[in-house]
Amino acid sequence: MLYILIRILRAVILRRNLALPALIGCFVFLTSWPFMWLFEPAGSALVRPANYWWWFLVTCATVGYGDYAPTTFGGHVVGLYVIVGGVATLTTLFAQLTLVFDHVRRRRMNGSISVGHTGHVVLLGYTPGRSERLIAELVADNDRQVVLGAAADVGTHPMPEQPIDFVRGDYTDPAVLRRAGVDRAYGVLIDVRDDNEALAVTVAVAHLAPDALVVVALRDLTRSTHVRYIDRDARCVQWHNPRMLTEELQSPGIAEIYTELMTHGGANTYSVTLPAGAPAVPFGEWQTGMGLRFAATIIAVRTPDALLVGPAWDAPVPAGSVLYYVGQYRLASTEVLGALQAVAV
Repeated sequence: MLYILIRILRAVILRRNLALPALIGCFVFLTSWPFMWLFEPAGSALVRPANYWWWFLVTCATVGYGDYAPTTFGGHVVGLYVIVGGVATLTTLFAQLTLVFDHVRRRRMNGSISVGHTGHVVLLGYTPGRSERLIAELVADNDRQVVLGAAADVGTHPMPEQPIDFVRGDYTDPAVLRRAGVDRAYGVLIDVRDDNEALAVTVAVAHLAPDALVVVALRDLTRSTHVRYIDRDARCVQWHNPRMLTEELQSPGIAEIYTELMTHGGANTYSVTLPAGAPAVPFGEWQTGMGLRFAATIIAVRTPDALLVGPAWDAPVPAGSVLYYVGQYRLASTEVLGALQAVAV
């Protein structure tokens, strides 16, 4: 809200919308004071410089506190003149402010604004439905301001109800990127129409903001080699996993961890079912035993009643439960039972 008010005030000053109402108010003030001095009795407190400006303001605003008032017929006529002039001034002022509000609103809706944020997140690319999901996750998961950059064919702000700014234009145009504040951004998420366009946008972003965290959505992850020719620190994420795109902005490097987990030849994900005779021990003992014996990490447990992802250390794990773990190879149930001996030792 403060940012919007500052933008409106800036627009008022730059467009000189206050010039006409200020001119009317000054004219009425400068012409009414001599006449009031002429008509009121000598020594009247009303026409003193320390008092007249106050009377002028409350009269223009039609408040009329009554602490000062003219006593002569001529003074009453001057007071009527001040009232009419004040109403004209306020009417003109409100009309000009309405124009400013409408101008700011139209600029916000058509994406022609220049944002003033620093340390924000910029999403370059708009895909109906998908971008709404990305924006919702970005807004919910962090306290950074979010700016949406869309192509020129997106006519107006697609998400005016969201607390985000909207900039429209060519993603590879430095002027457009500067209007989105890319050069001052914490992170830039490139989620455009195809991988070729993603490479072109990455070139423009890397040139303008070499220190920003850049996350690129790719249909073909083999193109990540080309992305890193441009920016060796850029993070490439599979386009079909939008949740991972926002996660990568929040926790840089997490996409690489997930990729490694799913890569053959390294650690992989497996499951094992505890036999009917398995001892009833809490999750923490299973986690410790498998970690010490097999360097494996349990990530979830499916009990007969529920699926527990990242269970509490003291969560009960009854016989017949399924353990999902990350390890070097698949373990037999007998090996898993033997892992409890490592805890006892």
